[in-house]
Amino acid sequence: MTARRFEKRRIARTDLEVTTLGLGGASLAGIFSAVPAEQARATVAHALDQGLDYVDTAPQYGLGRSEHLVGDVVRSASPRPIISTKVGRLLKPVDPAVQDKGNWVDPLPFDQVYDYSYDGIMRSHADSLQRLGLERVDILYVHDIGVATHGVEANKPLWEQLASGGYRALRELRDSGVVKAIGLGVNEWEVCMDAFALGDWDVFLLAGRYTLLEQTALAPFMTTCIERKASVVVGGPFNSGILVGGDTFNYAKAPDDIVQRVRAIEAVCKAFNVPLPAAALQFPLTHPAVCNVLPGPRSPQELDGILDWWDTKIPDALWSTLADEGLLAPGTPIPGGTA
Repeated sequence: MTARRFEKRRIARTDLEVTTLGLGGASLAGIFSAVPAEQARATVAHALDQGLDYVDTAPQYGLGRSEHLVGDVVRSASPRPIISTKVGRLLKPVDPAVQDKGNWVDPLPFDQVYDYSYDGIMRSHADSLQRLGLERVDILYVHDIGVATHGVEANKPLWEQLASGGYRALRELRDSGVVKAIGLGVNEWEVCMDAFALGDWDVFLLAGRYTLLEQTALAPFMTTCIERKASVVVGGPFNSGILVGGDTFNYAKAPDDIVQRVRAIEAVCKAFNVPLPAAALQFPLTHPAVCNVLPGPRSPQELDGILDWWDTKIPDALWSTLADEGLLAPGTPIPGGTA
């Protein structure tokens, strides 16, 4: 099988280059509905065969399941793709009968414990290497620090853990060459802005906040990333389903105003004979801070659909029409200028 050729973009401040399309590993672990292990492995293998060279995973995904499945495939891959995983959650064995499974179907028998301390970061990194069966990963993201996950009061001591020791651990891992890049993997841009006060970061994995539907991260976050030489990986490019024909936005039923906005965007896409998901998938890369878009297919067939959207030619006039109709935030980069 001949691999596709993807544009590569460098993660600022590092020598890492990633294909502009990557593979997210959350769905493979069976969120909301089951994904058989062989199907998950086949999806990772198909992504690599097609030329994608960046795979993201995390201890939280299936409570260890995603890291095991990803590792099963990438251990024998040649060349090996760039791998990112996350720190901030430690997994502790638990009786499945009393396990808090969250939204995971058939997770591994562990509960998660938040720990953003120096020792917690180091332990999380080492544990992930064992689950992956790899001697290294390339990128470490601090996972779900911030009020969106923890609430205002509960986040305070966790943030203090990161500020007083966790960030130092990440710097040591990067500066010693154990990992090549560090960042945050979150659903809110505000905590990324807070993180700049701790020091420099290489890359942020931001889910859902810079999409065709929502550009709330545009300023000040994205502009600050350019100033501070940090790159952005855009996760959740379909806003959890609403941009691929679903009815969920941010993992809940979409409110009427969001539904109406999606219909307006889709009408513009139809006028140019462009599928809405194709525009959603390609939109983030119009911003110079973005190095990668990270969808999460559950099967090789879903990945093939994503690749078809990726190959869709989108005329510049589509973006300018969206801007003219007020469907993109002012200042949003588009080919030839800004909205």
